[in-house]
Amino acid sequence: MSEDGHEQNAHENVPSRQRRRFPGISSRAYEHPADRSALVALRKLTGFDTVFKALSGLLPERSLRLLFLSDSVRVSDQQFSHLNDMLRDACYILDLEKVPPMYVTQDPQPNAMCIGLDEPIIVVTTGLVELLDEEEMRAVVGHEVGHALSGHSVYRTILLFLTSLALKVAWIPLGNLAILAIVTALREWFRKSELSADRAGLLVGQDLRASMRGLMKIAGGNHLHEMNVDAFLKQAEEFESGGDLRDSVLKILNVLPRSHPFTTVRAAELKKWAESRDYQRIMDGHYPRRSEDKDTSVTDSFRESAASYASNVKSSKDPLMKLVSDIAGGAGDLGGRVRRGFGGFASTSPQDGPPTESANGTEQPPTDTPPRDED
Repeated sequence: MSEDGHEQNAHENVPSRQRRRFPGISSRAYEHPADRSALVALRKLTGFDTVFKALSGLLPERSLRLLFLSDSVRVSDQQFSHLNDMLRDACYILDLEKVPPMYVTQDPQPNAMCIGLDEPIIVVTTGLVELLDEEEMRAVVGHEVGHALSGHSVYRTILLFLTSLALKVAWIPLGNLAILAIVTALREWFRKSELSADRAGLLVGQDLRASMRGLMKIAGGNHLHEMNVDAFLKQAEEFESGGDLRDSVLKILNVLPRSHPFTTVRAAELKKWAESRDYQRIMDGHYPRRSEDKDTSVTDSFRESAASYASNVKSSKDPLMKLVSDIAGGAGDLGGRVRRGFGGFASTSPQDGPPTESANGTEQPPTDTPPRDED
C-alpha cells in the first residue's frame, strides 16, 4: 500500500482487524435500563441544557481542561499513537462524529474517566496503559467513548463537583445531608451507567475474553498466568448468593460509597449481556438509531427500568433479594424467614427444621478503606 493510501486509511479510522460498525447507533442500544430511563427523562426536561450551561460556570471544568493540557500527555499521531488509533477506531465503530480529546496522566493507579460539560474529554492513567494489552485497552477506550456517546460525562462532572462540595460543607448538617442524598442517588445511577459503558466497550472491541481479562487485571493485577476467567466469574456468583441477610446488608453498605460496581459483578453482567438476544440483534444490525431518540417515551423507558429491576430481584440468589421476592409473592412465615436470615440460618426453632451452619462462617466487619474507583 502506498504511503498516501496508508495515511488515507488512518484518517478514515479503519480498524486494525475487521469489526462490525454501527452507523447512527443510539446509546439506547447498549444502555442498562435504569441508566436509559434516567437519561431519557433528563433529556426531555425543558430547559435542562440551559440549566447545566449556567451551572458550568460554577464548576471547575475549565480548570480541569487546563490542568490536563498542562500536566498530562495529549494523545495524537505523535504521542501514544496506538491509543490514538484505538480512539479513532472506537469513534468510527460507534459512529461518534467528533473524536473527543484524550490524555494520559501519570498515576500508578489503573483508572480512566470521561468528564466535561460542554465537550467530553477522556483521561487514562499510566497505570492502566501499562497494565492492559492492546485488545483489553481497546475495550476500555470503547467504554469511555460509550460514556461520551451517552452524555454521561456531564453527570460524572456534576458528581465529582458535588462530592467535593459535600466535603467542604460537612460542618453544615442539613446542607451536607442534602448534598449527600443527591450524591448517593447519582452514584446509584452512575453504577448502572458503568454497566452501559462496559457494553459499549464490548461493541467496540468485539472480543468478550479481552473485556473479561481487562476486568480481571483491574481486580488482580498483571498476573494472567495466575488467574482464570471462569473462576473469576464464579466469585461473582459466590458474592451474590453467599451468606445470610447480614451479608446482604453489608453488600449494600460496601457499594454505597462507590461510583462503580464491583469488578466481578461487572464481569458477570457483561457476560450475561453478551449472551443475550439484545446483543445479538445489535451485532446483526438491528438497533435503535440516534434519529429516533427524540421520539423516545419517558413512560416506556421507566417501565423497562422497573421491569429490569423486578426481573433482577426475581432471579437474584442474594438472601435479601430472595426475601423481597418471597414477600412480593405472598410467601408465609415472614417472621421466621427474617429470624433465620439474620441468624445465619444457624439458630432455628423446632418447627423450622434442623439447624444448619452459616455459609459464611463468622461475620467479617466491613473495611474502612474506601474501595478503588476505576473503569
